[in-house]
Amino acid sequence: MTSRVALVSGSGRGIGRAIARALAEDGVSVAVNYVKRDEPANELVEEIRGRGGTAVAYGASVSDPDECREMVTSIVHDLGDVDILVNNAGVSNRPALVATTELDDLARVMATSAYGSYHLSQLVVPGMRERSRGHIVMISSQSAVQHHPYGAPYNMAKAAQEALAFTLAHEEAKHGIRVNVVVPGLSNTDLGQRVAKGSRVDDIHELNHRVALGRVTEPEDVAQAVRFLVSDAADQITGQRLVVDGGGFS
Repeated sequence: MTSRVALVSGSGRGIGRAIARALAEDGVSVAVNYVKRDEPANELVEEIRGRGGTAVAYGASVSDPDECREMVTSIVHDLGDVDILVNNAGVSNRPALVATTELDDLARVMATSAYGSYHLSQLVVPGMRERSRGHIVMISSQSAVQHHPYGAPYNMAKAAQEALAFTLAHEEAKHGIRVNVVVPGLSNTDLGQRVAKGSRVDDIHELNHRVALGRVTEPEDVAQAVRFLVSDAADQITGQRLVVDGGGFS
């Protein structure tokens, strides 16, 4: 893994941060992407470098194709060609019925999870083809298949992201590119904490008893799944949907 370069979108915090850290531990050079706040991303870069790893922070909105292109160009110049792409960046919608959802909110959510994943995949696939090697992992959600009310934009964006993954898996298998989806369960992240407050608890861990294996998912759990999928141990795995949710939430 020491010769590989990974781009993890939205890796300044939460699940993306854990994924970037885990890949760096395996010797991967990591491009840490952020949108607005550079402090957490720079702190992660310093942490990785302090442990002997290689990392660089890049500010770019994945919803903007021009910013994506500039970022990937900079990564190739600084670190080398991208071998691993983790499409993790995502935003949630403002809760509303389909009948009352504002179109700009739909566009905003789709632009990050769906279009952003498309932009970045399109940019790195040609290089992966040349090397006959590459991994793309989409960080999705059970919302893609459970279709919770008041969340149509988010549900749609995640469903589109998964459709992209499975399409790419079929298209690029002949080029040695493996594409998979990782689906976190209720996770100890900012979004997870907001969900917990919606369940009228102050600490998400108060919901541990509702998870089959006894605890909510941590970002590191998701990172381990990604770590496996981009390793040589998963060379025969593509077009799959791996759910990391502790056995389900009731």
